[in-house]
Amino acid sequence: MTENTTITSIERVAGLLVVAEGIALFVLALWQVLSVVVDDTDSLASALALIVLTILGAAAVAAFGAGVLRGRSWGRSGGIVTQLLILAVAGGAATGAYAHPLTGAEIGVPAVIVLILLALAVVRAARRATRVED
Repeated sequence: MTENTTITSIERVAGLLVVAEGIALFVLALWQVLSVVVDDTDSLASALALIVLTILGAAAVAAFGAGVLRGRSWGRSGGIVTQLLILAVAGGAATGAYAHPLTGAEIGVPAVIVLILLALAVVRAARRATRVED
């Protein structure tokens, strides 16, 4: 099954924002490496495992963004799951014993925006698929 790769401006913006999130995760991984280099970690094994997981996550998120830019449903699906996970992190940051509501908002508001754009991209892709079938 081939998918139509003509994307709308909404899909393009959503894809670029998801790619930007992937790049931000790569930057976080670099910051983690720097922390290891300056010996700012309690456990080297844990720090290295976290770096590896962060790089894997960054690659996945960037791939989802690339998928959205290519009009692929797996990219939109992965992007939506990513936004929901980001919202879970934002909720945790905003509530609890060590709550920082502003940090939660800083994390959550962009995720909501991207989630809305991805939902609109799903609608556009469905309309496109319906037109192709007619």
